[in-house]
Amino acid sequence: MDRQILDLYDEYTHARLARRVFLERLATLAGGMSAALALVPLLQANVAAAAQVAEDDARLQSRRVTLGPDAEGLRGYLAAPRAGKKWPAVLVIHENRGLNPHIEDVTRRLALAGYLALALDFLSALGGTPPDEDQAREMIGKLDPEQVLRDATTATAWLRSSKESTHRVGAVGFCWGGGLVGRLATADPQLDAAVVFYGLIPPLVDVPKIRAALLLHYAGLDSRIDADVPAFRQALDDAHVRYELHMYENVDHAFHNDTSAARYNAPAAALAWQRTLDFFAHTLKRA
Repeated sequence: MDRQILDLYDEYTHARLARRVFLERLATLAGGMSAALALVPLLQANVAAAAQVAEDDARLQSRRVTLGPDAEGLRGYLAAPRAGKKWPAVLVIHENRGLNPHIEDVTRRLALAGYLALALDFLSALGGTPPDEDQAREMIGKLDPEQVLRDATTATAWLRSSKESTHRVGAVGFCWGGGLVGRLATADPQLDAAVVFYGLIPPLVDVPKIRAALLLHYAGLDSRIDADVPAFRQALDDAHVRYELHMYENVDHAFHNDTSAARYNAPAAALAWQRTLDFFAHTLKRA
């Protein structure tokens, strides 16, 4: 797909570009409004895309959970292997589309690999993630960043204290969630491991607070995010933080999301996911 179209969509989804303006500019690039409207489904996530791990996979157990005694509190989707009683835990942090079927599928993939995986709905306080991804993005834009970070640390503490966990806890996040994972690593000194998929870097002044091991995945064509990566790398080196950084050349932001046809890159996604599983096995499953 044309690079200008992908860049425009990235601006729309991350810079709060009005939908009317987005469609007008897309129509100019596509050669008309009809062509623009035909492109939109290719750019947006396809919620009907088949999951890699079925919801009723007999090897897993999954359920909806509420963190804390308040029924109106933080809600999430929890998955774990059916065999066994305790597992290392991983917090899964969604994109700016909220807790949708794709993120639930990613959560089951982690469970299948031997983890107690929790996908938290960071839109819980606003009624939960809506089906419409544009509405979800608008709602996420209204969240208080400090409250979001507190919610994330609440989730890692919940996993750490769970009777189903070994008390070793990691986190993985994508896009908006990747940025939050970086901030979580600066705020939770007990976090054991953190994996960032193409997320904004945390404040550089906070980098020396990081105690977790980091695995950082970035897309070579993602100029918006990549512009800050050299400074982040330097801050990590200066603070002697343990990290691995991988730049996937000639792929776009969100290359791991297999429900987004325009940007998904199967080879890069498979490599990044295997690296993620290897990293968690080393940092969370070791004695």
